[in-house]
Amino acid sequence: MKKGKLKFAFLILAVFSLSIVLSACQDNMKKEKVSETPTTDANKSLEPTYGGSIVVGILQDLDSLDPHKAVAAGTKEVQFNIFEGLVKPDVDGNLVPAVASKYDISDDGKVYTFTLRDGVKFHNGKLVTVDDLIYSVKRCAGLLDKTDKSIVVEPALSNIQDVVKVDDKNIEIVLKEANTELLGYLTFAIIPKDYKDEATKPIGTGPFKFESYTPLESLVVTKNEDYYDNKKPYLDKVTFKIVANTDSAFLELKSGAIDIFPYLTDDQANQLADTFNIKTGNMNLVQALFLNNAVEPFNNPKVRQALSYAVDKKAILDMVAGGKGNTIGTNMFHAFSKYYEKSLDKVYTFDVQKAKDLLAEAGYPDGFDMTITVPSNYQYHVDTAQVLVEQLKAIGVNAKIEQVEWASWLSDVYTNRNYQSTIIGVDAKLAPRDVLERYASTASGNFINYKNPDYDKILDKAIKTTNDDEKVTLYKELETLLTNDAASVYIQDPPLLVAVNKKLGGYTFYPVYVQDMASVYFTK
Repeated sequence: MKKGKLKFAFLILAVFSLSIVLSACQDNMKKEKVSETPTTDANKSLEPTYGGSIVVGILQDLDSLDPHKAVAAGTKEVQFNIFEGLVKPDVDGNLVPAVASKYDISDDGKVYTFTLRDGVKFHNGKLVTVDDLIYSVKRCAGLLDKTDKSIVVEPALSNIQDVVKVDDKNIEIVLKEANTELLGYLTFAIIPKDYKDEATKPIGTGPFKFESYTPLESLVVTKNEDYYDNKKPYLDKVTFKIVANTDSAFLELKSGAIDIFPYLTDDQANQLADTFNIKTGNMNLVQALFLNNAVEPFNNPKVRQALSYAVDKKAILDMVAGGKGNTIGTNMFHAFSKYYEKSLDKVYTFDVQKAKDLLAEAGYPDGFDMTITVPSNYQYHVDTAQVLVEQLKAIGVNAKIEQVEWASWLSDVYTNRNYQSTIIGVDAKLAPRDVLERYASTASGNFINYKNPDYDKILDKAIKTTNDDEKVTLYKELETLLTNDAASVYIQDPPLLVAVNKKLGGYTFYPVYVQDMASVYFTK
């Protein structure tokens, strides 16, 4: 039986005294641990105090208050403070017990047993029961008698056959087929079984509880005084303020209206260095020039390969990120070190002549016109697009940038797939399968319309195997197919430059895309 606390091998980088987070340090993706540890009398200035409120700038409006209906990474990054799952990630990439106090995984990988933690309360004061656990799992897995079609059912959860009540403390999640990665998907929120207002007044078990939400303006959360692990947040209140774009946030930082903002450009970070603490981590995203494989000219693999050769990734990092960040050669993070196929970084070296030759072979000797659709609220992606426009001119490709609002990007690009190309960062759960599964032919998240029968067959085999060595090999085969097919132009895992009020300590990076306010405090 596998028990207790699971630490993913791809995040084990124990040789570093700094904690891990997918940082801006070359291939191993080390992360600085930038949270200040509460100090002793040697440096009282960093001692934490309880109380106070802060404002955190975010770039996306929430697509749903109901955690089981949220799609956008920007929504999940703040909901992390309100909700918890059976397990949750810690700062070092461990998946540790949360609402559950412990878990067992059967040797055949088909039964996961969870024990409910004693004394866990929802934000309405009611104790969590195993019935709430069963309801939450079934809701996310699409197993309720009346399933809400707006619930986001992860493909991995469709493998759940049943959720069984063992007794008043334990449940079993029974799978149809063995899955050794399921734990990485069980971070979804545990919510009350009989509560009907999750979409307007959400209730969870996290360190902060929902107070108010004003669309396009803010989400406000307050301290959960009943938080179960005796680690109540230091802060009394956090306002996640929705800002139009990075430039607007920059002005509000300078005026003192925002205390923390996690999406600075390199130029902005340099300008704020004297007035804010600037923390550097990584966005934990695959940033790419994503290409719609179903529309011309990107339905031609030679065209996609030509663009891959035409892009100078190192120059993009230098110009947009001050040299920070990590280039990537496929749809996988370097931090998933066991699974990342490093050789793919060298498949498309910057080669303008090679790109021109491929375009000629594809029937575009004089290049073509294209549109890059970019969400306007993410200046980093806009800046990347501007560099790409200039680089692509060298091969005769005339790229035009179309900036759209985030809601439009979600509906037009991600959902309806009505676009040519786009620059965005795609996140992932703490399971390497999640990074690759979106490219399955029938995957709802396959917004680039990539279709490859060989890919589908290998993915199915990789998911079903319980042999870890075989899984690693198969995942690398999938990455190789994506790279050789040039499914998109993979660029980087971008750096995350965070401005933090100098009066604050405790800001911490995680190996997933979240803003954890439970550890943030005002210093003495």
